[in-house]
Amino acid sequence: MPAWLITVLLLIGSNIFMTWAWYGHLKKTGWTIAAAIAISWLIALPEYILQVPANRIGHFSHGGPFTAAQLKVIQEAITLTVFTVFAVLVLKEKLRWNEIAAFGLIFAAVCLAMIGRGEEPEEATNPEMETPPTFSIPALEEGRQSSTDVSDPASPDTKPDAPAGR
Repeated sequence: MPAWLITVLLLIGSNIFMTWAWYGHLKKTGWTIAAAIAISWLIALPEYILQVPANRIGHFSHGGPFTAAQLKVIQEAITLTVFTVFAVLVLKEKLRWNEIAAFGLIFAAVCLAMIGRGEEPEEATNPEMETPPTFSIPALEEGRQSSTDVSDPASPDTKPDAPAGR
C-alpha cells in the first residue's frame, strides 16, 4: 500500500476518534464537565496513536510524499469531512450555506497545497540568514553607557554623591 494511502487512512481513523472526543460529550447532558474532560481525554489517546504514525509515514523525511504543511492541510480537510458527517448524523445539525462554502474554501486550500507535492521543500541556503538578525534602536543605543563607564554603587571605591542642597 502506498505511503500516501496509509497516511490518509490513519488520519481518517485519527479524526474519527478526535471528533468523538471533542464533540461526542455534547449529547451527554448529564455528564459533569470533569467527566466530559476525562472521558474525552481517554478517547483522544487512540487519536494520537494514529496521528503520530500518519505524520511520520507521510512526511518526506521518513520516505513519505508530503511536507509538514501538506500533512496539516490534508488533516484539516479530513477533519472537516469527519466533522460534517458527525454533526449531521450524530448531533442532528443542519449545515448552513456559509459553512458549506467555508468548507469548500478549505478543500480548495488542500488542492493549492498539493501543487508540487512530489518535490521536497527547499532548504534555506542564504548564508546571510545563518544567525538570527539583531535589532537595535539608535536613540536607545546613544544613551546607553558601556559597562566600564558605570560605577557600582556597592563598591567600596565609589564615593556617594553629596546630598542635595549642600
